[in-house]
Amino acid sequence: MLAIYKKELKSYFTSMTGYVFIAFFLVIIGLYLVVYNMINRYANFEYVLSSISFIFVLLVPILTMRLMAEEKKQKTDQLLFTSPLPVSKIIMGKYFAVFTVFLTVMGVVCLYPLILLQFGAVPLKVAYSSILGFALLGAAYIAIGLFISTLTESQVVAAVVSFVVILITALMDGLVTMLPTDNKSAWIIFSIILVVICFITYIMMHNITVSLSVGLAGEIALTIIYLIKPTMFDGLVVRVFDWFSVIARFDKFVMGVLDLTAAIYYISIVFLFIFLTVQAIKKRRWS
Repeated sequence: MLAIYKKELKSYFTSMTGYVFIAFFLVIIGLYLVVYNMINRYANFEYVLSSISFIFVLLVPILTMRLMAEEKKQKTDQLLFTSPLPVSKIIMGKYFAVFTVFLTVMGVVCLYPLILLQFGAVPLKVAYSSILGFALLGAAYIAIGLFISTLTESQVVAAVVSFVVILITALMDGLVTMLPTDNKSAWIIFSIILVVICFITYIMMHNITVSLSVGLAGEIALTIIYLIKPTMFDGLVVRVFDWFSVIARFDKFVMGVLDLTAAIYYISIVFLFIFLTVQAIKKRRWS
């Protein structure tokens, strides 16, 4: 795993990707720091991080699009498949390399509250709580981007899909308020989601029988539950989609609350998408 980690980390700093990511990230944070803390004289550094959470929508796809898509395009993924290393260690090596690039930015960001401290009182506890939440948020988005990169050999497609997925999660709070709450609409929406799951399953496994079986079994179970107890679907869409509101958990850190539930949520997202990435590669490895 260490060899994979070093190789991936080196690749980010022997090309422009790592430097562009770090520079752009720090420029955006610097601009908001000047506006909020210097010009408007707010002592709260957490306002800066709360305002720039949109930056993940733009930068994470750029950082993760090449992770597996480039390997597939250049056919070097065959070398990984024949490697004696377990697939999980290969993926973890790649993930930690990307996360290290992100942590480089966060290491610089940790200095900002101390710099502001030279000009007056700064609530450091809240500032570093928000930095921790921001780092966990980034870790979750990087894992999502890694998984999406596994599904295609085109870096452009990987970047676009990652952009759309991260954008949807970022806007989820607003989208939830527009979703219907009646049980019939919920049944229809979940049926559509099942179709999407079948499509993703097919992309990962390239097995039409398994994909259709998953969709059929899910639809039968969904319909039976709806016919027996339709009230169970009342407001269910809002509750389920609210779970995917990644930004909402970050807001707790911004308020200075070290929420263990939110931290576990982000770590769970990381493990879930790394697991899905490993399973997608294992399927291709043996196909």
